[in-house]
Amino acid sequence: MWSTLSSNQNCWFSNKSDKKKSSHLSMAALAFSSLCLFSPIYKLPSPTPSLSPRLSLSSSSPSASLSYILTISPSFITYPRSSKRLSVSSLNVKASVAEKKKVLIVNTNSGGHAVIGFYFAKELLGSSHEVTILTVGEESSEKMKKPPFNRFAEIVSAGGKTLWGDPAEVGKIVAGTAFDVVLDNNGKDLETVKPVIDWAKSCGVKQFLFISSAGIYKQTDEPPHVEGDVVKADAGHVGVEKYIAEIFSSWAIFRPQYMTGSGNNKDCEEWFFDRIVRNRPVPIPGSGMQLTNISHVRDLSSMLTLAIEKPDAASGKIFNCVSDRAVTLDGIAKLCAQAAGQPVEIVHYDPKSIGVDAKKAFPFRTMHFYAEPRAAKDILGWQSTTNLTQDLKERFAEYVKIQRDKKPLKFEIDDKILESLKVQ
Repeated sequence: MWSTLSSNQNCWFSNKSDKKKSSHLSMAALAFSSLCLFSPIYKLPSPTPSLSPRLSLSSSSPSASLSYILTISPSFITYPRSSKRLSVSSLNVKASVAEKKKVLIVNTNSGGHAVIGFYFAKELLGSSHEVTILTVGEESSEKMKKPPFNRFAEIVSAGGKTLWGDPAEVGKIVAGTAFDVVLDNNGKDLETVKPVIDWAKSCGVKQFLFISSAGIYKQTDEPPHVEGDVVKADAGHVGVEKYIAEIFSSWAIFRPQYMTGSGNNKDCEEWFFDRIVRNRPVPIPGSGMQLTNISHVRDLSSMLTLAIEKPDAASGKIFNCVSDRAVTLDGIAKLCAQAAGQPVEIVHYDPKSIGVDAKKAFPFRTMHFYAEPRAAKDILGWQSTTNLTQDLKERFAEYVKIQRDKKPLKFEIDDKILESLKVQ
């Protein structure tokens, strides 16, 4: 049994719409007593370093556009290894006011990053923020008939606004609407992003966020990549990152890797499914033990949301927008086969000796390429929820739903590899 002791037996919150804003602020500033949790006399196992119990209670105020958040975080948690005496855990309780923001998302119209804006918009709307998503191109284009764009009705039904056009003319497109935060999830070079940055600065936008890429890190002998590692000076994203830091006082950069999740329209796991469901060998370059990182896009959107809700903590920071576990290239094939409920035959090859372009033959980088989200965990209190075993089942269900498993496909590069290896 756990028992709870407190100098105040009850804590009451009220949130009546007819209260004045000052009463909300004064309530949020209340100092709460510490809660002491006493464990039983029997010995308990030591917790892992990643353990971070947390309680969050929130209520929103329609009159003041504020919400109250009660957060419980551990000041220390220790379980003695040898002693059977009572151990004490102290939890600090504090109240804070989370301001509702007006957010503009400038979203790309292609590639794996497009789904980030979709998930981010939905998560923000779920937290009562106001969201406008501006997608590059025209609403009537063929691209908009594909995921995630064909699901934008979900954003509108949740209270968001969708727009289309050229980001260079963002001022005209949004027609003078004021925003607190702008996220650019489109440009890969300064020429593309600069008009958005300059417009945001001229309009008094308080916080600017940018989706960069973990691909800008230089290859290292000490993987994984962590924030602060050396980057490629000539990479287009680097120029954007530097310019944002010069222009804005409150900014944050996010560097994602490979993503999974419903609505993603870039072939990654599908490449493996295509071969597994047709009982074809899966050709993987190298040893197959190369490490990489696949994150569910919900993790990326939750990290971005925390940066908006904790602007002071996130300001001037770079975050690896990735899950906290690596996976081998062979491991991806095995997990995809598990999701499909079928066996898999993996064959390894050397692209150079066979004479194939690995970039065309395989959807991932052929060397170690993975990063860790250390800054997000330490600074934002973020935690990953990616679970590839389950997440790939979600992707396979969609793969079957669109009947891609029955689609006629050609495997010309595969056939060349298998012929060279004398594999039928």
